[in-house]
Amino acid sequence: MEGPFIRIEDTGEVVPLRPEITTVGRGRGVDIRLTDPSVSRLHAEFVRRGPYLYVVDLGLSRNGTRVNGRPIARRVLDDGDVVSFGAARGRIGGVPREDFTPEVELRRAAAPELTRREVDVLTSLCRPALSDEAFVAPATAREIADDLVVTEAAVKQHLLRLYQKFRIPEGTNRRTRLANEVVALGLVRPTPVVPPQRASGATAEQPSAAGRRAS
Repeated sequence: MEGPFIRIEDTGEVVPLRPEITTVGRGRGVDIRLTDPSVSRLHAEFVRRGPYLYVVDLGLSRNGTRVNGRPIARRVLDDGDVVSFGAARGRIGGVPREDFTPEVELRRAAAPELTRREVDVLTSLCRPALSDEAFVAPATAREIADDLVVTEAAVKQHLLRLYQKFRIPEGTNRRTRLANEVVALGLVRPTPVVPPQRASGATAEQPSAAGRRAS
């Protein structure tokens, strides 16, 4: 089998991972459906970005996601890693190590383990830079705080820890350097933009003021 896959421990089933995103859970509509009651309906997802394979806990699961026994929010995977979704487990295979250059290996090693909140902060930080507009600066601490409905002081504490984890030295444009590193590592991805409805369509669906008074 070419490409990354997961071998489910209970059944021995080998499931290839999609080129972009593979969802995992107990509910209908997921790509990998696990029947163990400890698995949430939408539990986690595998993300492939270039030579990297990640597993991401979606924050909706009661029992969490583990890699080789360690709880994770997001983690780069390697051949032979054991991923647990609650009590259900599977082993990763088919990660093409021969495609990794020494530079890529160094970047893989540089990707630290992140908590769920740190992933949220990074996603909010990088959201402007992942838009279609050119020369957009990453979000400020105030904007991240508003986005996540937390205090600005809490965001600054998270950013300080993230600077340390990603080894971003002190100096100017520190947030920009952090955002560039995170995007380069593929740790965040663009959020699909929903096109706004045309004004004419919205007007047609809403009753007129006279109609509302009549009702």
